[in-house]
Amino acid sequence: MSKPKLNNSLVDRLEARASDYVIWCGGLPGFGVRVRPSGRKSFIVQYDFEGRSRKVTVGTFPTLTVDQARKKATELLAKVQLGEDVAAKPVVEENPTVTELCDEYLKKGCGHKKASTKVTDKGCIERHIKPLLGHRRVKDLKRRHIEDFFSAVAAGETAKNEVIDGKRIIVKGGEGAARRTVRLFGGILTYAIGREYISENPRRGVKIGKDNANERYLYGDELRRLGDALREAETVGLPWQFNEGAKAKHRPKNADTLREVISPHAVAALRLLLLTGCRLGEILTLKWTQVDLERGFLRLPDSKTGKKDVILGAPALKVLADIPRLKDNPYVIVGETKGKPRSDLKRPWRRVIAHAGLPGLRLHDLRHSFASMGAASGMGLPIVGKLLGHASPSTTARYAHLADDPLRRASDSIAGSIAAALGVASETSNVVPLKEGAA
Repeated sequence: MSKPKLNNSLVDRLEARASDYVIWCGGLPGFGVRVRPSGRKSFIVQYDFEGRSRKVTVGTFPTLTVDQARKKATELLAKVQLGEDVAAKPVVEENPTVTELCDEYLKKGCGHKKASTKVTDKGCIERHIKPLLGHRRVKDLKRRHIEDFFSAVAAGETAKNEVIDGKRIIVKGGEGAARRTVRLFGGILTYAIGREYISENPRRGVKIGKDNANERYLYGDELRRLGDALREAETVGLPWQFNEGAKAKHRPKNADTLREVISPHAVAALRLLLLTGCRLGEILTLKWTQVDLERGFLRLPDSKTGKKDVILGAPALKVLADIPRLKDNPYVIVGETKGKPRSDLKRPWRRVIAHAGLPGLRLHDLRHSFASMGAASGMGLPIVGKLLGHASPSTTARYAHLADDPLRRASDSIAGSIAAALGVASETSNVVPLKEGAA
């Protein structure tokens, strides 16, 4: 069967698999596209030189179109025919500084990204990359420079908290910021390869650790405590908590019995985060026009991965049905400003987790808990990924270690049969009440 000629439509439809694979072009022998598990697609040229198979990266898709990459591949293969080993030396026409490269990338290299993502990228570039690496020439970058950069950002060398032109600017460092920025810089350097400024990415091989080191999943008793705290927050209220050493004269009268009832919209938002696996911004900016209670969907026109539909389970539908609607506010989770959504959940969240005895629990951990519950229930990572709206299978793969083990299920089944024959009770329950009557 003949190989198809590569085109933009074909390459765009290629999906990530568990390992790397290459699709070769039927129109130009030696030219192909390599797809990595992360979903990244790179154009490559393969040829034989002095009895050895050689490969060289031409650029990435969609930074380069298929026709642009094929043209470059044709030029490289022509040089090979003339006796040149094109993989042995870089093809560099210019040598910009890192600052110049970043500016070019923001103008030409991230057109496929969302506007909000571009703003985030620009912030990382201006606050971390340019101050530490902006003066260096791209061609002169080595792996050690990227490693030193990661260490510097992780140590907080680029962190600041200052007022400029009447506005407070807060730049956080730490390992999380360092990992995100190094990944971004790696993508910028890949763009540089596509532009032929460099032939190899110095980011490759730099160890930056894992993002999910602090991830937390709620199970059993923790979920029950969270559910109890939410019910108490919206009914009788949560008791006030005072800092140690606070002066008695500043404490309100009857402080020991004083309680605060949390807004029903804030409590509903917290429940929806856990019951849908949505991101915080998706819930806070949700409008009633995007809620389809009849069919059980949230129709989100925009999200981190673009337009998506969120399937609603029965408990989530009940939460939405119980939320008070305001005639002059189109948002589901309303704030104090007329016609606007609630801006954040920081204060009610601190109160709830403190009362539930769950210190350090992050709002985003509710999304992780939704995913982990699905993985552990044997639903399969592809289904969990679809529910979460993941664009890449590699993103969902972080929950692989939580997936239901067929051997464990077999063991449970066998042991359950034996226990039944022995007359031993064997009861399990996956239902955790988050609200009276919600399930």
